[in-house]
Amino acid sequence: MGQALSAVLANDPDLTLAARFDRPGLAGEGLVGAAEALSAARVVIDFTTAEASTELAAQAAARGVALVIGSTGFSPDQLRRIEAAASRVPIVRAGNFSLGVNMLMGLVAQAARALPAADWDIEVFEAHHRRKIDAPSGTARMLGEAAAAGRGVDLDSVSTHGRSGITGARRPGEIGFSVLRGGGIVGEHSVVFAGEEEILTLSHSARDRGLFARGALAAARWVAGQPPGSYDMQDVLGLKGDAAK
Repeated sequence: MGQALSAVLANDPDLTLAARFDRPGLAGEGLVGAAEALSAARVVIDFTTAEASTELAAQAAARGVALVIGSTGFSPDQLRRIEAAASRVPIVRAGNFSLGVNMLMGLVAQAARALPAADWDIEVFEAHHRRKIDAPSGTARMLGEAAAAGRGVDLDSVSTHGRSGITGARRPGEIGFSVLRGGGIVGEHSVVFAGEEEILTLSHSARDRGLFARGALAAARWVAGQPPGSYDMQDVLGLKGDAAK
């Protein structure tokens, strides 16, 4: 993602790349330390790991630098620490920066509201490259949360991750997650609404990481003018009635 962001930035006359840095302990040509990067930038875009992003949020808050986070796999404690940082600076955190995926979330919530849980089972499927370290993906989780919100339930109370052995019949209202990891798959996500007599599938396919880079840069432009707070791509795209949280 760092390479994709650099490539898109090179053709954007309105944005300037102030510095490039990586996770603590990693070095490379043209990279600087986090402190030097933060001192040079108004906004930092971060696609690393949950642990590194959490630490970076605290550093950005201390220096008054806005932050765009694309990492996933956060623990509840890490999310609380990012929320604390967001009380001091604006932070956009999203599991996916694609316009198409964020539109898909709205369609999933709408379908979940309209199709009764007693008659329609929901399964979220996602596939990514072999190097992805968390599962299900942050985007799959977002889609599951959209489905749960559409049904007015808490996702954790109805979700199932993986099946093996004698599992018994599927619980009514269950939202399942299925995961594939392999090769160089950029990102595939589908939400299946399965009824007894018909199946509805809503899906999105990512073909190039450049689409995520363009979305992250749109978030960077937007967040630079926002007050402290926690935001996501729904806010950036104006898909919420009230962007403030």
